[in-house]
Amino acid sequence: MFGMGLGEIFLIIIIAILFLGPDKLPTTMVEIAKFFRQVKGTVSSARATLEEEMKLSEIKEKALDYKRELTDASAELERLTNVTEIGSELASVKNDLNLDTPAPAPSAPKEPEVITFAPKSKDTKPSETKTEENA
Repeated sequence: MFGMGLGEIFLIIIIAILFLGPDKLPTTMVEIAKFFRQVKGTVSSARATLEEEMKLSEIKEKALDYKRELTDASAELERLTNVTEIGSELASVKNDLNLDTPAPAPSAPKEPEVITFAPKSKDTKPSETKTEENA
């Protein structure tokens, strides 16, 4: 106990008996025991509090690590997809297509063509028609 051997403990007891006397020694030993008990309780309470704080700090550190991972993953996903850039490109392409395509011009109604057939005369012979065409 406290790095002392049995001989050292007996020496302390003998000195205590000489200074305190046999009548005050028992009450003093009880008070010393109470003091050590209180110190032990305080130390164990402080140790428990420190361990709890260490656990909380570990939990906070893990939470910050998860937050960093999620932020990095979100940035990577946004970089890969470029959602806003793709959306703006699609809108500009749509506008370009709408501007490049001319609107159909309204067409005026066509006037009906008049087709006339000339009546064939019965007097002409097919052989005469050919000679007239050759001449």
